[in-house]
Amino acid sequence: MWRDHLTQIIVFAVLFLGVSALGFFASRWRRTGSLDHLDEWGLGGRRFGGWITWFLLGGDIYTAYTFVAVPALLFAAGAMGFYAVPYTVIVYPLVMFALVRLWSVSYRHGLVTPADFVRTRYKSPTLALLVAITGIVATMPYIALQLVGIEAALKTMGLVGASGFGRHLPIMIAFAIIAAYTYSSGLRAPALIAFVKDGLIYLVIIVAVIYLPYKLGGWGHIFDAAQAKFEASPAPNDGILLNANNQLNYITLALGSALALFLYPHTATGILAGRDRNVIKRNMAALPAYSLVLGLIALLGYAAIAAHTTPVLKDNNTIVPALFDGVFPAWFAGVAFAAIGIGALVPAAIMSIAAANLFTRNIYVEFFARDASAARQAKVSKLTSLLVKFGALLFVVLINPQFSIDLQLIGGVIILQTLPSVGIGLYTRWFHRGALIAGWAAGMGAGLWMLYLVPNPATDHAHFGGSAIALSKLGLDTPKTLYVGFLAVALNLIVSTVLTLVLRAANVRDDGDDTSPEDYVADRSTERSSLAAVASESSGVAASRAAS
Repeated sequence: MWRDHLTQIIVFAVLFLGVSALGFFASRWRRTGSLDHLDEWGLGGRRFGGWITWFLLGGDIYTAYTFVAVPALLFAAGAMGFYAVPYTVIVYPLVMFALVRLWSVSYRHGLVTPADFVRTRYKSPTLALLVAITGIVATMPYIALQLVGIEAALKTMGLVGASGFGRHLPIMIAFAIIAAYTYSSGLRAPALIAFVKDGLIYLVIIVAVIYLPYKLGGWGHIFDAAQAKFEASPAPNDGILLNANNQLNYITLALGSALALFLYPHTATGILAGRDRNVIKRNMAALPAYSLVLGLIALLGYAAIAAHTTPVLKDNNTIVPALFDGVFPAWFAGVAFAAIGIGALVPAAIMSIAAANLFTRNIYVEFFARDASAARQAKVSKLTSLLVKFGALLFVVLINPQFSIDLQLIGGVIILQTLPSVGIGLYTRWFHRGALIAGWAAGMGAGLWMLYLVPNPATDHAHFGGSAIALSKLGLDTPKTLYVGFLAVALNLIVSTVLTLVLRAANVRDDGDDTSPEDYVADRSTERSSLAAVASESSGVAASRAAS
């Protein structure tokens, strides 16, 4: 009953509403121009420095999925849930130079989205449209994951029932709050809120990793309790170590997730808001600090086993809030619930902005209103951000997953199909645009088909029950599993490569490239130096002519 959680509810409400008010205030924070322009509303004026970008990207990448979904997976399935730790370890050195190149070419050409880059690089509205649609569709389940995180906290406080209209009421409330301050303040809202969000999460985790082992008999006892649970459970659970059939899936899932992370449009939005190339480089070097926190958060799933915590209303997504509720004092449990809720507000806002920018720039302007003014584009993007959140809301209502992490994994399979055109396209223009379109179609079709084949007996899902497909379903005589996204993007690359060779041999037209090698190393300071040199030279020539 909610009356038994009155202290938690009050603390949660004060912090949650206070941070939401901060989101509305952000419309005036560090403004350099009118918000009736995508550069200002959608990219914060492209002026964020190192600290702001670090908190923004941290709030963007480490989401409610971090606090809710990863520990829930460890609690239910064991070691497989740790895949999130190696993938965040390898992602930053893997993509640092790619993201710096993306910043430079976007700065030089005024690009706002990854699809803008594809349009400029390949001069193909069709390929850019496919990248835009892919980004929007992949982002919706990711936004839904954030809303599920808020729902988990409210369920634990007794504010949500198991069925009926009340079950989805917290997501609707979250939708309204996020929609309102995102529409009002744009990217500045999540950038400002991210300071509070990260501070709360660090506070809760530091307290948790000290207090929980003390309360539960030490980390040794926590791991022993987790292993005992998994040994008593039937396969396919791993235990605290991976079983032989899941190791290949673990490796491909970690690598595939790392590649997918930098392809998401919200990651690009956070990167393009940076002031210069050095801001991006410093952030890629500093962001692994979050990976340590992620590893500690994941261990909360094992701590819940040792504490004999049970999910609220049989929903595994509630396992961490339920752990905090059972172990912490009521007031600190309220702080932890607020950290989960606020941890959902930041990324959900950034993701909706990124998806809205994709629609505006690469669908609305490209195909319906080529002469749309900057103010008109900003208005359309604001309205679209509302529709994107509504689409994410429907995603949660219609699919209703037991493990919210499935939402993110499905999105990862989808967004990976933009790797050849966006990720590899940052380095080479070798692929033929027609081959990239065919590769995208092959990878997307295969990926969705394989996801359809994946069951989840634990949740009675016959289809779309996860992202690990048994190779036996593909005709191989082995019980091993593999990440669907890895197989789908491999097929994408094979089709793109073979067709490029065929089309180039047949001399099929490929319309060139509007970028130049210099675009990929451009920087704001370099541009200013060049302009200053030109201005100085021009003034010197003018003075010489005047003297003569």
